[in-house]
Amino acid sequence: ERIQVGLLNVMEERDVQIRGHKVRLDLDVLVVATANPEDYTNRGRIITPLKDRYGSQIRTHYPKTIEHEISIMESESSHIEADGYDVVVPDYMKEIVAEISRLARRSPDVSQRSGVSVRASVANYEALLANALRRAIRLGDKVVVPRVSDLPFVIPSLQGKVEFETVEEGKDEQILDRLIQGAVVSTFNRALGDADTEQVVESFKTGLSVETGEAMAASEYTALLRSIDGLAEIVGRVTNDERPEVQASAVEFVLEGLHLNKRLNKDRVGGQALYRG
Repeated sequence: ERIQVGLLNVMEERDVQIRGHKVRLDLDVLVVATANPEDYTNRGRIITPLKDRYGSQIRTHYPKTIEHEISIMESESSHIEADGYDVVVPDYMKEIVAEISRLARRSPDVSQRSGVSVRASVANYEALLANALRRAIRLGDKVVVPRVSDLPFVIPSLQGKVEFETVEEGKDEQILDRLIQGAVVSTFNRALGDADTEQVVESFKTGLSVETGEAMAASEYTALLRSIDGLAEIVGRVTNDERPEVQASAVEFVLEGLHLNKRLNKDRVGGQALYRG
């Protein structure tokens, strides 16, 4: 509070007192103070006389649209600069990352007093791209494209950005997993909610099963486009980029969207997923 009293003098009287001696300061400054969301209604520790000296109090807000959230997320994130690698982020993957934060802001399991800032979206976006780059290096790909199977790797970054209402050990990962699933199905329904997926679903009803995973090569996914009726047409609605890495990401998005809409069954085995009818 002594510092605030000193600041009070600077803002109002343009001087400070040092051991009882006034020191006049010729200042032309603008003082801006910020507060965490939980302090907006409680003024934090700002003393009343100091608060009175501020010209105005501005209440900020979360991005009102998912497009705005994505714009901030892209501009504030650290861009991957790796020689020889082309980074491609499909629009639906950007939407999923932004939607995770938007769902967290409405979740009763997440402390809304502490809030979920856009920094969470930025951190998740960077973690997603980092794992996509790791896969590209490991598999020898030159195109870096994040997939749905990379989403579990955003959980550690998100855990450090939100507070949970529960204190039960291990519950936080379950909460975040549900948020990720909710973000995927919301994005899928916006992008492909009206798509005719019957051919794809019927292929699985004949006994077909498909394995996916963040460590799988893109060539294994392109083979699925030729073997599953109707899959190529649906993938074509979310991307016209025919590079295998981009196609692999789109295939995972479609399969996971169908699973979350209860059209396909899914078994998790380690870091891989098995989709079946």
